Amino acid sequence: KISSKLGLDIDWSDVFKHAHGASRTNPFWNELSASNPFVHDIAASNRNENNRYLSILKEKPHLFSKVSSNRDSLASSGDELDIDCLLRKTSSRRSGRSKSVSDFLDIVDNQRLHPRKTTPQKTIVSDVTWLQNDREAYKMAWLSHRQLTRSCLDLEAMSHSPGWAQTQATDIHVVCKLNYEGGSVQLPDSDINIHVPVGHVLPGEYQEVGLKAILNPPSSFNNELSSTVSPLIELTLSNLNTREAIFLEVKVAAKVKNDPLSQVMSDIVCFYSFNKEGPFKKLENCYTYQDTIQVKLMDLSHVMYAVIAVQANKIQPPATNVWDYVHRMVSVGIYGPKYIHPSFTAVFTVFGHNYIPGKLTICDIKKGGKNMPPVVFQLWGKHTFLLEKPQDLNISLVSCDPDFEVKMEDQSKNIKEEDLKTGEMVRQQFLFSMLGCREMHFFVFLVQIKVLKSSQVTQFHVTTPDPAPKLCGIISRPKRLQNRKEIKSAPLLLIPTVKYPKFQDKTLSVNTYGVALKTVLRQNKIDYLLEYFKGDTIALLGEDKVKAIGQTKIKEWYVGILRKKIGLVHCKNIKVISKEQAMDTADSELTTRNLAEQVALPFKKLTYIYSVVLSTVSESVCDWRALAEVLGYSHMSLDDFNEAHADKESERVAHVVKTMKEDCHANKKKRLFLYELIVALLKIDCQGLVARLTQDTIILTSAVKLGKYWRELAEKLARLTKQQIEAYEIPHQGKNGAVALEMMWKPAYDFLYTWAAHYGDSYRDVLQDLQSALDKMKNPVTKHWRELTGTLILVNCMDVLRASAFSKMEEEE
Repeated sequence: KISSKLGLDIDWSDVFKHAHGASRTNPFWNELSASNPFVHDIAASNRNENNRYLSILKEKPHLFSKVSSNRDSLASSGDELDIDCLLRKTSSRRSGRSKSVSDFLDIVDNQRLHPRKTTPQKTIVSDVTWLQNDREAYKMAWLSHRQLTRSCLDLEAMSHSPGWAQTQATDIHVVCKLNYEGGSVQLPDSDINIHVPVGHVLPGEYQEVGLKAILNPPSSFNNELSSTVSPLIELTLSNLNTREAIFLEVKVAAKVKNDPLSQVMSDIVCFYSFNKEGPFKKLENCYTYQDTIQVKLMDLSHVMYAVIAVQANKIQPPATNVWDYVHRMVSVGIYGPKYIHPSFTAVFTVFGHNYIPGKLTICDIKKGGKNMPPVVFQLWGKHTFLLEKPQDLNISLVSCDPDFEVKMEDQSKNIKEEDLKTGEMVRQQFLFSMLGCREMHFFVFLVQIKVLKSSQVTQFHVTTPDPAPKLCGIISRPKRLQNRKEIKSAPLLLIPTVKYPKFQDKTLSVNTYGVALKTVLRQNKIDYLLEYFKGDTIALLGEDKVKAIGQTKIKEWYVGILRKKIGLVHCKNIKVISKEQAMDTADSELTTRNLAEQVALPFKKLTYIYSVVLSTVSESVCDWRALAEVLGYSHMSLDDFNEAHADKESERVAHVVKTMKEDCHANKKKRLFLYELIVALLKIDCQGLVARLTQDTIILTSAVKLGKYWRELAEKLARLTKQQIEAYEIPHQGKNGAVALEMMWKPAYDFLYTWAAHYGDSYRDVLQDLQSALDKMKNPVTKHWRELTGTLILVNCMDVLRASAFSKMEEEE
């Protein structure tokens, strides 16, 4: 889904204008921390502003085989900037950002739908097994085929339009690995096939065949004498050591008429090139059967392009162009968001071929008068009709449901004859809106296509998808929080009552130790890195290694304990020994309470959004008494709740969190809200929730720290092009066409959120890969900002904390 995976623009100038009014009621307004000048500068600057599979081989077999009442604030280092309406209702974000909204919506789909499985004739499935053991290769293969669209920053818009938050593949392609036996490769949802005969490659060798359709074919083939009837097909081969030719089979959008003149004057031909831009040459080894053509490809290359066209030798009156010699089919598709909303756009699309993809990237959507970043829309319905010659068309969409209407100026639109002649996609947008405040539901609308110079009318009905499901029930289900290890977290269970395990303050149970081989003392102390003398015995909290920058170089570290302090120790500086071999472990002992308090230290300096933290915790914790007790409110009872908080458990939990927040404000020099909350969650074994909050705050803080340098990070993490980076910045540009430096964190946040969504539940990998990428920058922010390293220590200590602090016997009871 930050798509997938979208009207995401927040008018930040209005937000901070409102904040100026709030300064009279907010006692903390004039006490902004100097530790976060970024937030202060934004507020100050804005206060002053006014912003099938049947081959034709049977015919010739020898050829081969979207205003909240809540007050939200952006807080950093425990100091809050109260900004009313900074973010709106955040119910759609209660899941955190370890999954995108599109991922959640896909979960609902998967629960309701069971995709039909088909086994095409001798079709080899894509071979991705080689990626399974290489995480880096898998990640890059995944990202290289994704278009990173903007993510979910405008929570108001997102809660009403989660369909805009999608981050999905934007073009369809398939790669299959074939052996000596050959096989067939089909582009999904199309009639485009590649047939590879037996013996195409030598025994023991393999051929990787890639197939992709580029929707707009070359314009040079669309004129009076020629018209393209297929998309531009990209074919890739990995192995050129071949012994047999391969065959391209395509069902096209035209059929030559049966009259003698048409048969003589026109033909369906294939043009072929090694370059996308050409030049193309006409192939002679073609066999046509009605509307299907099969082409023998003998001159092979690693990348090849082919396009099918109907071509006329010359135009003989009364014919005016090549269309007069063929029965030309026109394909139309209706595209829209994955789920409907009170206001949404449907896109009518005409294709110059019969390949109608299931998803389409729409780049010219506007919302509030502003251009939106590219959005992937879903195919809602399609239709094919016969059009004898290119003519002006009138398109109208009419709702068949009285609860919905098409915007007046969008009810009828025209498509010009010249646009149809180009062979390219032609799109028209229709804005639907809901009347009144009725409950959302799917509905049917009529699509009518009129040929303006004749009486020909084509019409068909389209059924919209369902409205977006509520996400609050999804996020509470148990799930794997990482790929390597499963962390079961009680607050994620969808049950009315949960018995949380009792936290036991006792000495940690450690099985592995390390003996220091050298003395390491630093003149300039570095947070989260241990110092030690040669011969010290250090307790190691597991054997997992953390990659992070030291003083100058990136190294591998163990998480260790020495003299009641937890931190990292360089792997090469210690000798790992067992518990039995350790001689004196007194200096390496630590209690579970001290561990929980130390690993949560990074949260004293991380930036967070209070409303998101509040909603996430209130929706995930199932027992307000358990949380109240570990927060020091064991005296609290139901009598302390007013009627508004007494009904739901989530509201009681929210009341407890708010109470603690207010107490922290009252004593802000000694207490920090997020730090105390994380410690409390660890003490009731809510590790899943802690992991989610950790990833959320790290992404936001990293974006703030990076500022304009996010571009360099984007290139390293996802190999974003200059154009893709600009797509993230366009929504945040000011009147001068550039993104202000104090606003640069916004595109950085959008990118990091979207990037992290690709990892699913693997939050450890998100943190580690982000650490590695930041460390490798020209001027690493991680040299002076070490909180990311601190969170890596946290997630690597969770297993040890759980094993020591919670009795398994009690859990089973």
